[in-house]
Amino acid sequence: MNELRTAERRLDRLSALAETLHVEHGRVRESLGGVRDFLTLAPKARDTLEELSTALFGKILDEVEANLTHAIREILGQDRVVTTVREVKNNRLQIQFQIRNQGKEDEVEDIMTGQGGSVCNILSVGLRLIALSQLPEEQHRPFLVLDEQDCWLKPALIPKFMKLIGEIADRLKLQLLVISHHPLDLFAGSAQRIFELVPDREHGAIVKQVK
Repeated sequence: MNELRTAERRLDRLSALAETLHVEHGRVRESLGGVRDFLTLAPKARDTLEELSTALFGKILDEVEANLTHAIREILGQDRVVTTVREVKNNRLQIQFQIRNQGKEDEVEDIMTGQGGSVCNILSVGLRLIALSQLPEEQHRPFLVLDEQDCWLKPALIPKFMKLIGEIADRLKLQLLVISHHPLDLFAGSAQRIFELVPDREHGAIVKQVK
């Protein structure tokens, strides 16, 4: 009789364990089904997100192209167009800037050496201004230092260059500090303040406010 009761208790425990395992099995199968559904949708969702981000960023790039093209034409006085080549590699959008002459779209000019480096000067400053304007104001000061960013520009182009970036800075509410080796008179019409560093044997250099 004792053996029968022991067997019954053991059966009860095994039945309870079986019921628990059965419930757990159902939960795991349901969870596995959700994972499989997610894995099925994941590639489609990723592709959709890539398409949306590319389209959204494409609109921003269209505006960047237009602004940089305007800068090139205003400063150099030439009918040129700034374009971008956009492609997705390794799930990332990669961008390459190009410059073309209007009417000769098949001819691509090297941005780094175009016009003796003047093109690189202009595009570099333009991209920095655009990037700075997109940063959160509460985390970044609206201040940009341009250290000899006019180094490859011809002296005759400096006033146009300074006038344009000054107007952009005012519109974006940015403060610019421009360091240059060009003659001071080229900045007289656009800079609010001009300081000259004069070599001095005793102090190394003396700062003089010219404007």
